[in-house]
Amino acid sequence: MTQPWPLPFWIAHRGAGKLAPENTLAAFREGARHGYRAFECDVKLSADGQPFLLHDSTLERTTPQRGLAGERDWHELSRLDAGAWHSRAYAGEPLPSLDAIARYCIANRFALNIELKPTPGQEQTTGAAVALASRALWADSGLRPLFSSFQPASLAGARDAAPDIPRALLLDRLRPDWLAEARALGCVAVVTHYALMERDLVEQLHAQGLKALVYTVNDPASAQWLIGNGVDGIITDAVDRFSPAAQPDTRA
Repeated sequence: MTQPWPLPFWIAHRGAGKLAPENTLAAFREGARHGYRAFECDVKLSADGQPFLLHDSTLERTTPQRGLAGERDWHELSRLDAGAWHSRAYAGEPLPSLDAIARYCIANRFALNIELKPTPGQEQTTGAAVALASRALWADSGLRPLFSSFQPASLAGARDAAPDIPRALLLDRLRPDWLAEARALGCVAVVTHYALMERDLVEQLHAQGLKALVYTVNDPASAQWLIGNGVDGIITDAVDRFSPAAQPDTRA
């Protein structure tokens, strides 16, 4: 039996886009304050194998430290300030573990899209480790996250470790083998840069039984164009501009 699609139509990017420091609990709370019930975040591994939230491979953009985040143990990473770069109001906001984000989402019955964002060279290891952790975290919740990644090896690792958790291939361009790749990885969806998702592509995906999602849409004209094209989900930074309650919900 086909599993139900886990996400509503509107998904808050990195928690709350740009209104709070990305990939932090504060950002999730801000997105929730604007009515969002589904979130996207980036997850990678610490040197000692702890899944945690961070977009970049390096630390300097969103913390006071420099260098590869994946080369540091979680004990050190968990003590970094991941909020002051955004604004003084968020100074001291820590990097969250996947465990903390999962507990927050499960307690509030929020949906989650986990982008597998490996440190270079750890693609398959990251996918497998995050999948195993997620399977345990969501086991008794009645919910499931969605895994997505630009890295096919990460999706393969997730598939092998937790085949029951759905997967989506992320694309910033339509390379020649993209559809065969998505099928081989057992994906249930494809998530593209929004400018790629013309009506013909949506129809092609739907004909293959795949959901069609897009990132990162922040203006109303683009959103309306995509809704008209029949997309199944929009990831946005503009949580203060789009009301998820007023938009279509395409869950099966």
